[in-house]
Amino acid sequence: MSDQKKPGSPKDSHYARLRRAHRDRTAPTRQAETELPEDIVRLYGLHTVRAALDNPARSIHRMLITRNAAQRLGIANPDALPFPTEIVEPKIIDALVGPDAVHQGVLVEAEARRPKPLSGLDKASLVLVLDQVTDPHNVGAIMRSAVAFGADALVTTSRHSPTESGVLAKAASGALEHIDHIEVRNLANALEELHAAGFFTVGLDSDGPELLEDSLQGKKIALVLGSEGKGLRQKTRETVRALARLDMPGAIRSLNVSNAAAVALYVARRSLAARS
Repeated sequence: MSDQKKPGSPKDSHYARLRRAHRDRTAPTRQAETELPEDIVRLYGLHTVRAALDNPARSIHRMLITRNAAQRLGIANPDALPFPTEIVEPKIIDALVGPDAVHQGVLVEAEARRPKPLSGLDKASLVLVLDQVTDPHNVGAIMRSAVAFGADALVTTSRHSPTESGVLAKAASGALEHIDHIEVRNLANALEELHAAGFFTVGLDSDGPELLEDSLQGKKIALVLGSEGKGLRQKTRETVRALARLDMPGAIRSLNVSNAAAVALYVARRSLAARS
């Protein structure tokens, strides 16, 4: 197949250059590499990349990897991979993701995952809903907990939510590849759709009138968590079936949203198990 593409396509010219550089082993221009098409993301870190490699639905365009990272990932022959792979020094990856990113010697450029529709939750029993949680570190950590406790999907708003990125994926530690992501425009309408699908929605609130474990009902649960600073929006509070709090007898009455999500998922999973 020819590498020549129609002129004027940034994505095609970008990857045509990469494929040519891969074939003749000449180093590509690093400055040009920092510019990516909008639907391409850089994912880095051993757990993140391993999960991406193991996900058949993930389309990977190329990999940069150190010899040590290749050994740790069990990649004996990088040339055998079905995408361009280049053995590099760590500083090359540093230049792409920044010196503070813990990339562990490996980076892939891959197509971003497409969010799924809310209508695909007919067989789900546990869903996590985020009301404008914006910090990618928190969202990634929430994804990790959601996968650990067997949540079926993560629902976020199309605005005021982080897009897929290396930072989010690294915080998720591979969980990005194991949970459906659903993006909605209007959260209140989405909650009503969840009600129609049989979900009991409960919003986490430090001043909620009931303990979470006492408020949960039914065999399908959607936990709703608010933003790091403001919590749940008023419209969200009015739409959920219940507002509940976590039992925290200590001097501090609130948790980081990712920690609260982990505790709430544990409580919800136990509640569902008791009703199964």
